[in-house]
Amino acid sequence: MTDRPGLLEGVAQAFRDHGLTAALTALIGGSLALAAAVTRKAFTNEALLDRLDRELAQERERVERQRAEDRKADADRLDRIETDIRAMRDMLFEAFQRTRPE
Repeated sequence: MTDRPGLLEGVAQAFRDHGLTAALTALIGGSLALAAAVTRKAFTNEALLDRLDRELAQERERVERQRAEDRKADADRLDRIETDIRAMRDMLFEAFQRTRPE
């Protein structure tokens, strides 16, 4: 790994090597580079948060659809069970009515 000098060290080196104009140019350029890096990081984080929000919304929609399908399946199963219970009750009632002495 190379040790890269910080902003102030770069400005001091430019001042020693090339004078005040180069030092000011290095200071302004370094400041702009730092500002660009911070801005890029901020926009990257914002984009990441937006993407995560979209994925969360999609996952919630998927879960809600799955729950709706599960509720419908449960309701259908309950209807079939109730129908079977009524049919058994009616069958037992008819069987009991036939075996009663009259």
